Amino acid sequence: MGYWYLLPISVLIATTAMASGIGGAVFFSPLFILVLKLDPAVAVGTALITELFGFSSGLFAYWRRRLIDFKLGRDLLLFSIPAAIVGSLTADLFPAVVLKTVFAVGVIFIGSQLYFSLRREEREALDDQIGAEAVRQCETELIDSAGNRYGYTIRRKDQGRWFAAIGGAFLGAISVGLAELQEYHLMVRCRVPSPVAVATSIFVVVVSVLVASLTHFYSFFTAADSAALSQVLNVVVFTVPGVLVGGQIGPLVQARVNPDLVKAGIAILFVAVGLLMLGTVVA
Repeated sequence: MGYWYLLPISVLIATTAMASGIGGAVFFSPLFILVLKLDPAVAVGTALITELFGFSSGLFAYWRRRLIDFKLGRDLLLFSIPAAIVGSLTADLFPAVVLKTVFAVGVIFIGSQLYFSLRREEREALDDQIGAEAVRQCETELIDSAGNRYGYTIRRKDQGRWFAAIGGAFLGAISVGLAELQEYHLMVRCRVPSPVAVATSIFVVVVSVLVASLTHFYSFFTAADSAALSQVLNVVVFTVPGVLVGGQIGPLVQARVNPDLVKAGIAILFVAVGLLMLGTVVA
């Protein structure tokens, strides 16, 4: 019961993650490493297990809105899943200080990418361009539960697959990277409307996180480290219910807040957390 406070924290993190389209593990991993003092490999695995339930809850909300392009998602999964497995298996080969350093640098990079990502006006302008292109040529058409039509033709498929593979590898190794890299490039490079890009990205992340978390859990069992397994179970018993609740609240919050302000705040937080973690490595 010493971890009870993780329940309300998990609700807040999952709500923020789903409202911004950012992987929840990027919040949980620093929390587990810096506050709970978990071994980085254990922290990454625990964060992925927690993120799986949070994103699955949010995925259901987007599925009900009929915004997921499952054909595109399956194509990306062919590249993200093998990469996530490789990343998960190789994470245990590196010393804890290396994982902490890579994670810190990755969080700072993601923070900078978020800060300079597309603003609302730019996303709306991009969606208008994609809609205009669909009038002339449209290979895919989705109609959501509210009756909104999204027509588009996917461009630069190879680039989307490469980013799925790179993001999947980082996801398995340090628990972050896929959601943060993929959503932006689906919109800008592949010309997918932003609502569909967000929903499809979450679908790909959920399946990839499932595979990566199962790989980490297998490592916990085969390592015969009962202490590590006990730590994981003691943490997730509070984080999982929290992210299930937050995963349903997030999409509702997204429709009522300025996502640019949310992402800017999160970006600054990520850079600060990354620098703090680098400080612990140097110290």
